[in-house]
Amino acid sequence: MSNNEVIAILNNLIETCKDGQQGYRTAAESIRSSEFRRLFNIFSQQRAQFVCELQAEVHRLGGEPVERGSVTGALHHGWMDLKRKFTGVPEASIIAECQRGEEAAVTSYQEALKADMPLDVQYVAKRQYMDIKDAYDRIRILQRAA
Repeated sequence: MSNNEVIAILNNLIETCKDGQQGYRTAAESIRSSEFRRLFNIFSQQRAQFVCELQAEVHRLGGEPVERGSVTGALHHGWMDLKRKFTGVPEASIIAECQRGEEAAVTSYQEALKADMPLDVQYVAKRQYMDIKDAYDRIRILQRAA
């Protein structure tokens, strides 16, 4: 696998993590429960750390990391912000949106991990995937409780 192919995969993961970072920040700002707010802020900060790690890998491979999340993520966050401002969003809906975002992140990482990337890059992606999978499982439990 060429460096350019690995960089493209990593840039896709950067977009995914930026989407998650913003999504969790929006969720934390929108939810009334201080416990959920704290958890969503932790997940947002975790995604910011993942972005930094992935950007470092892209630089190390001689590439230029993407600066923004995906277009789909931006549209989704804009819609959620608009909806929150004009209608208020029930906590169950916020949690459901977080779960949907986590499902997308899990899928992105699973696809990336199928690629024949260098072992050091695989290690970073696999470690992040395990944390994202853990967050997904936690959000699913919250969704069931809500």
